Amino acid sequence: MVVKAGNLYRDLPARPLDAEIVDRLLERLPLRIERIVSTGQATRDGEWYDQDGDEWVLLFAGSARLRVEGEDADRELHAGDWILLPAHCRHRVTWTQSDPATVWLAVHF
Repeated sequence: MVVKAGNLYRDLPARPLDAEIVDRLLERLPLRIERIVSTGQATRDGEWYDQDGDEWVLLFAGSARLRVEGEDADRELHAGDWILLPAHCRHRVTWTQSDPATVWLAVHF
């Protein structure tokens, strides 16, 4: 048996990056837990996430805006906010705070 430990705030970038950092913390299919670090990234125009499984997301640090297809406005997320996105709920990230970095915990199941 191997015991693993970590810290969601470790190795955060000191400056904005070209791409998000996605660290897979745990994978026991169908469960997957990821730490995502955003520094100003957003989903490309016209693209939507449409996932086969549910996703529960907790914003640990920073701020972000998320658009759910069919809603009239973006949802603003701040540290401590969470959202459950059911399978095939089309959504996109429209903005993320770059400084300090936005830190997400995403649980896919």
